[in-house]
Amino acid sequence: MLKTLLTCFVSLLLTCTLFAQQGSDELKKKQSEIQREIDDLKQTLNATKKNKKAGLGQLAMIQKKLRLREQAIGNINEQINVIQGTISQSRNEVIRLKNELDTLKVQYEKSVVYAYKNRSNYDFLNFIFSASNFNDALKRVQYLKSYRVYREGQAENIKNTQTLLHSKITNLESTRKQKDEVLQKQEQEKLVLVSERKEKDEFVSKLKAREKELSSELSAKQKADVKLKSAIKVAINREIKIARDKAMAEEKKKAADLAANRPAATTASPNTAAAKKEEAAVKSKSVFDATPEGVIMSNDFEKNRGKLPWPVEKGNIKIHYGMYEIPNTKIRGNNPGLTLETEDGGVVKSIFEGEVSRIFDIEGNWSVLLRHGKYFTVYSNLSSVSVAKDQKIKAGQMLGRAGANADGNGEIEFLLMQENRNLDPEAWIKRR
Repeated sequence: MLKTLLTCFVSLLLTCTLFAQQGSDELKKKQSEIQREIDDLKQTLNATKKNKKAGLGQLAMIQKKLRLREQAIGNINEQINVIQGTISQSRNEVIRLKNELDTLKVQYEKSVVYAYKNRSNYDFLNFIFSASNFNDALKRVQYLKSYRVYREGQAENIKNTQTLLHSKITNLESTRKQKDEVLQKQEQEKLVLVSERKEKDEFVSKLKAREKELSSELSAKQKADVKLKSAIKVAINREIKIARDKAMAEEKKKAADLAANRPAATTASPNTAAAKKEEAAVKSKSVFDATPEGVIMSNDFEKNRGKLPWPVEKGNIKIHYGMYEIPNTKIRGNNPGLTLETEDGGVVKSIFEGEVSRIFDIEGNWSVLLRHGKYFTVYSNLSSVSVAKDQKIKAGQMLGRAGANADGNGEIEFLLMQENRNLDPEAWIKRR
């Protein structure tokens, strides 16, 4: 019985240790991924330092590096919590094993004393032959055998418990050393964070000196954004009208065919309440999902949320989606998509299969609007375009090349829409 309990206890300890180890391994893997991102950003930042002008792209990378550093410290805190939990669990296990060992020793001592007092062969024989009948004598023999096995089991349990206790104490010391190493790493990361915050403050001061120039640059961007949004709205509304007219025509045709196949007494006009109800249903849902092909395209696009490729091979986010501001300046703005900084003349690709809905000129640069079911992607600020209107596009197909920005780097505006509603593209494309 004691051996069974000890085996169950050991299995439980191993299971808990395994789960803790898996959690620790996942945190270490996440830490490695964060460090890789930080190293990539450092490399890109060092390359951009060749451009003496302090730009928004550099600021965005410095801010991202800070966020990653804070994530790294948070991840280390989680590692410390896991290690501390393991230490606490190990301490409890050591205490429990010590108590278990003390109990086993007391029980074994009692059995040894009893065996010593009744050690003569005469006592054993007298115990057996004093039985009232043959069956009782057999039971007494079996009892003596069981008692001997019990004593042997007691000794084995003591030995196993001592081994397990020694192992747990060794692991506990190893875990304590691991905690010390992680705490040291945490202190190092905090010092680096202080240094990087100082770097950010110095860079913001440089941007402050260029506030007037940057304000003019972003003002021009906002004007271009207004024109871009207006052109996109016109193009999408046109697509919606075409799709709705087509869907309604198909519904009316179905209603007319159904009426033609009914008996004369029950024949009804396509303009009955039922037909109007069908027309209202078409208007209430996305018209782009009115066909099986449209539904498949929209669903496939949605399934790839968070896994879609970037529209540029090499690039970083210069301005994120939504409201933004430059610290210590009066510069504010609202970005309808992502402003991506890349190589001047870099190839711009479609992130998903679709169809070219429209190509238009915004402030002397080209913009391409692609339709993917009820979703639309926009690639703006292109110096050249290599596709045509109504052309079927494959994922990863080249659309054109990135135009230059004021700092001499390549730059594109990338927007994602669900019909006329702007979405945050960063939530849909792969993390870099």
